[in-house]
Amino acid sequence: MFIVRLSYQASLAEIDQALAAHKAYLDQHYAAGRFLVSGRLEPRTGGVILASLSDRAELDAVLAEDPFAQQGLAAYEVLEFHPTRWDSKLDGAFTAGA
Repeated sequence: MFIVRLSYQASLAEIDQALAAHKAYLDQHYAAGRFLVSGRLEPRTGGVILASLSDRAELDAVLAEDPFAQQGLAAYEVLEFHPTRWDSKLDGAFTAGA
């Protein structure tokens, strides 16, 4: 599992122009079961994605598809972690130690 932090590298006007394409990209990966949670940071300097992939190379390939990445609008920081505890509301979303 990965936490991905996006940091905007462009003006908000440029981000807003690419936002519809970015949302379509997110929808595609939610439908495929790769993304669990996403949203913008406050203040609006970037965003966060919780990705349920187990392979870093696959994640890197998925992130390269993001219109923000393709247009040079965001930089990505990736943190890998292995969930061992979670609230029961999230049962089924995680596999302990995976």
